[in-house]
Amino acid sequence: MSTSAEHLRPVLATLAGIALFSAMDAVMKSASIAIGAYSAYLLRCLIGFAVIAPFWWWNSRKLPGRTVLRIHLIRGVVVAFMGWTFFAALVRLPLAEAIAISFVAPLIALFLAAWLLGEKIQPKAIVAALLGLAGVVIIVGGRIGRERMTDEALTGLLLVGISALLYAWNLVLQRQQALVASPSEVSTFQNGIVSLVLLVGAPFLLVLPQGGVWLEIGGGALLAVGAALFLAWAYARAEAQRLVPVEYTGFLWASLFGWLYFRETVGPTTVAGAMLIIVGCWIATRRRPEQSAL
Repeated sequence: MSTSAEHLRPVLATLAGIALFSAMDAVMKSASIAIGAYSAYLLRCLIGFAVIAPFWWWNSRKLPGRTVLRIHLIRGVVVAFMGWTFFAALVRLPLAEAIAISFVAPLIALFLAAWLLGEKIQPKAIVAALLGLAGVVIIVGGRIGRERMTDEALTGLLLVGISALLYAWNLVLQRQQALVASPSEVSTFQNGIVSLVLLVGAPFLLVLPQGGVWLEIGGGALLAVGAALFLAWAYARAEAQRLVPVEYTGFLWASLFGWLYFRETVGPTTVAGAMLIIVGCWIATRRRPEQSAL
């Protein structure tokens, strides 16, 4: 396989992972509306753990060491509250807009990667992140200009802001985790630890679903496991700053799934913002000719 193809494989894997996560967000929004964000998220993680854990144990047959387990624990706790706040925001905001607002996370993550992982921030990565952020500002500004802000929308914006901060930390932890654990191990411990954290509130908050909501949660679990496997594989093979801007394509997927699942429309400002996001991703992932030859 050529060097150019090797360079693109982590990017394509990240793109696939984000697409699966966006589809998962759509079914989880529906489930969260039905039984609440907490219950939908907890049950999704429990099902995800049941699906991936036997596969991981069959291939590994050993528990991770103390250092690796510490990374699993930290990321699991971060993801528990990141996911809960995000799904609670989805109940109050359109899918594409919630994901668009959350794109402040990759910008923060670029600098966290430099601080925590020692990665050198390249100028093109900063330009890409700023272009993506500008696209998000255009999208959000267009919505604020069109509609009166309700209390529910303000709560949703606050929740998605908290989730975005945690997501930035999660992106850096994802890179650390992918370097020391297999994709199946990453998915197993993420689902397992998130479930343990959320189970603390089960006696007070858990609502069991009925009928088709179970199918949505089960489908969400399978999509989340698949996405986690793709992303863990990609982040083990490329620096965070090269893959993080690809996260911006999540808005495009969210626009598609939001329209298919909830008939949420996409306006002109959304299209303009999306174009900036695409340009940012292209700048971040392309290589100069001399780099391709290395």
